[in-house]
Amino acid sequence: QVQLAESGGGLVQAGGSLRLSCAASGSNFRINAMGWYRQAPGTQRELVADISSGGDTNYADSVKGRFTISRDHAKNTVYLQMDSLKPDDTAVYYCNAVISTAVGRNLVTRPSWGQGTQVTVSS
Repeated sequence: QVQLAESGGGLVQAGGSLRLSCAASGSNFRINAMGWYRQAPGTQRELVADISSGGDTNYADSVKGRFTISRDHAKNTVYLQMDSLKPDDTAVYYCNAVISTAVGRNLVTRPSWGQGTQVTVSS
């Protein structure tokens, strides 16, 4: 079983920066795309940014130019550098990874989620 462990959330003033990390651990797995989602109280979970295994990136319009997603294949880790933070960025941020594992003679691909990390931006 693959687990995702997030870190790096916290409280920051508007205009500040935070860096989130998410490391995958387990055995006999392959990570495909990885990404970050967020959910504020009373709202649906939304995509913030994702990155393919080849390094192609995709960002929500609301974070373009302020957030940068990257990944380290050797460490099975994805990062989210968040700059120029705004109060509207306040949410629980969830790591997501599309993971392939061998189940018997079959390759099973499914999404996995981290437990979430709180990001709070004060005005």
